[in-house]
Amino acid sequence: MQQPPLDPEALASESTAVMNFLAEYYRDVDKYPVRAANLEPGRLRALLPEAAPELGEPMEAVLEDVRRDILPGLTHWQSPRFFAYFPTNASAAGLAGEMLSAGLNVVPFLWAASPAAAELEAVVVDWMAQLFGLPRRFTFSGGGGGGGVLQGSTCEAAVCTLAAARDRQLARLGHEAIARLVVYSSDQTHATFQKGARLVGIPPSNFRVIPTSAASGYGLAAAAVREAVERDAAAGLVPLYLCATVGTTGLCAVDPVRELGEVARAHGMWMHVDAAFAGSAAVCPEFQGYLDGAELADSVSMNPHKWFLTNMDCCCLWVAEPRALISALSTDPEYLKNVGIDDNTGKPAAIDYKDWQISMTRRFRAIKLWVVLRRYGAAGMRAHIRRHVAAAQWFEQAVEADERFQVVVPRRFSLVCFRLAPRRCVHVGDDADAANRANRDLLAAVNASGQAFMTHFVVDGKFLLRLAVGGASTELQHVKEVWELLQSMADQVLQRYHQT
Repeated sequence: MQQPPLDPEALASESTAVMNFLAEYYRDVDKYPVRAANLEPGRLRALLPEAAPELGEPMEAVLEDVRRDILPGLTHWQSPRFFAYFPTNASAAGLAGEMLSAGLNVVPFLWAASPAAAELEAVVVDWMAQLFGLPRRFTFSGGGGGGGVLQGSTCEAAVCTLAAARDRQLARLGHEAIARLVVYSSDQTHATFQKGARLVGIPPSNFRVIPTSAASGYGLAAAAVREAVERDAAAGLVPLYLCATVGTTGLCAVDPVRELGEVARAHGMWMHVDAAFAGSAAVCPEFQGYLDGAELADSVSMNPHKWFLTNMDCCCLWVAEPRALISALSTDPEYLKNVGIDDNTGKPAAIDYKDWQISMTRRFRAIKLWVVLRRYGAAGMRAHIRRHVAAAQWFEQAVEADERFQVVVPRRFSLVCFRLAPRRCVHVGDDADAANRANRDLLAAVNASGQAFMTHFVVDGKFLLRLAVGGASTELQHVKEVWELLQSMADQVLQRYHQT
């Protein structure tokens, strides 16, 4: 007879085997090619059986298959030489917290379904808001009616806040006005907000993508938003929602939150501040100025799973008026009522987090973030952020000192955007085309080497390389090594162009 699924002895032995496997993996993660190389779709299917096993297998056999078949096909996001996209942090504390979340396996959609889970979440989001210097109107303890929730991603936060903004306006205008609602963002705003707008019924033609320029550091200019809003209002449309970003995905540009907030207030729009990556930096007082004006926003979000040592997934969403969110997202069937809970006692009301998100079922994310905060403390998190910012600053200075390269936009936080200088890439044809081809070749060569993984962006027709410093294990030495790799690969690329 098989052991019970939650046999304590099996739990201890198998979890120990998994932890030993992961410890070995992290000891050796720097030895793997950062990006899975020379692989084609269908490789793994050819290695695995066509059907699930009839009988169970020992954990040792499972882990051996992971080592042999799975690891070679992974891109190693926790490699210290992973500089692509934005980081997705992991840590010993984050993993311990994730183990507690998965091990306890509670489902805190109602307060009564796990009271301590709901209450820990309310405490943790308040702690985070305080650490980042957010206005007290976004906290449960602030007394202004605000609060926060832990969701899985910015996409979820976008859909939820768009739905809240939509219903707040339609309550005033009537549902038939949905075709008149307009959403505003910049050409640097994450595409998830366009997806979210479609999901809540905003016509795609009513999503305004406002151009940015180098003159504003690719931040969204308030004057351009005001002009677009006034034009739409004059045409009988209804300005609904404005997204301001602190740390855009492509360039880490920062929108002027206060100026945009004043435009939003003047026109009755919901303003959301998306600080998914760069929001983590606000744990350091020197970066909190980027959130100046947040008191004018209706909601703010950031992702601890990016740069805050918290394993996937975890997104903090704060709202100044939770009732708007709850009104748009709540369900209240009889089988989900908190029977026996009296909210008229004068004590804090029970929080049913199912009404703060898209799905009803939810994970116990709060314990994971709580463990991270308990283990590392605010001082540890500040040191983590500052280490990466200093490494990125070193890299930026190294790029500027090499005449073959140029920094295209000034570094913000820990992202450096750079490229081979066009004058070095010209051989035949248009200068810009030659430079873009050379930079594509450089990026491809770096990634094919397996020694680092980077991604790109295109702005004003220029193909840029992005170095995003933020891995939990990334130190200055790894940044210096990728710079040496880039210099070597640049020599090879430029030599080919000069021989053409």
